[in-house]
Amino acid sequence: MSHAASEPPPARARPVTLDELKKHLQNQKDVALPPLETRPSDVFIATFSKSGTTWVQQIVHGLRTNGSMDFSEISLIIPWYEAAELLGIDVNAPQLAEPRAFKTHLPWYKVPKGGRYIYVVRDPADALVSYYHYMNGVMFERDTIELEAFCTEIFSRPKHFGTYFSHLQSWWEQRHRADVLSLCFEEMKEDHAGAVRRIARFLGIDAGEELLSRTTQQSTFEFMLAHRDKFEDASVTKAFSRMRGLSPASTAKIRAGRVGDGANLSASLRATLDDAWARELEGPLGLRSYAELRATMRGERS
Repeated sequence: MSHAASEPPPARARPVTLDELKKHLQNQKDVALPPLETRPSDVFIATFSKSGTTWVQQIVHGLRTNGSMDFSEISLIIPWYEAAELLGIDVNAPQLAEPRAFKTHLPWYKVPKGGRYIYVVRDPADALVSYYHYMNGVMFERDTIELEAFCTEIFSRPKHFGTYFSHLQSWWEQRHRADVLSLCFEEMKEDHAGAVRRIARFLGIDAGEELLSRTTQQSTFEFMLAHRDKFEDASVTKAFSRMRGLSPASTAKIRAGRVGDGANLSASLRATLDDAWARELEGPLGLRSYAELRATMRGERS
């Protein structure tokens, strides 16, 4: 029996193979980046996927609003630049508060210029595990694609914002710029309050101890988990699902927030990540490992 003209076509099943997933991800390359009239005060929270983006969105918004939680979803008030048009968001419009802030997963050479940039880097093994768990059940049918295949064919292969490794290289080379604040996910976990202070200084916000304390408390994993509906980006997920003709799915962005989830990867997966690091980062950056990157960042900050 045919569907009535007013009825939407039935939603397709989510990918169950790597080839199907690649085709769906390819659609993201076709989403045009909206023209943005960048202001010098604008702030771009720039990360590879699952590297502290939502966490820093919450910190920035808390600092710019004196800790307001009066919003439905964080990515509607600090929009994802690449997905703004899918949600009908005018990136040039005033935001709920100043400075305007945007989330982005773009590498340096693609991000709009003329603003300020908070770049967060995370251990590739932990980023991989978190990214896989986020995609599992959202971008492909749950547990139909194994972690090892996902790492080899998706995580380490170029996408619309590049691989983890090419993304890191593009931003690492900008870390000494006055308009770039580079942060390490693991250092933020070790000194959460100190990271909030650094972000406040970078934004030029004269935050007193009360605001710093409130922002720190409201950006803890426990607080964000208790208010997870504000941080799961349901609108973004629904928009991308509609674009691909898929049924809606629930997200799990606030999942663990831990350091060290990648420690239990198989030896072959660790070797895959180590080989990619040596091939794509050791030569261009002179860094033999992520541990050496962290040590370099600590030394440059002291």
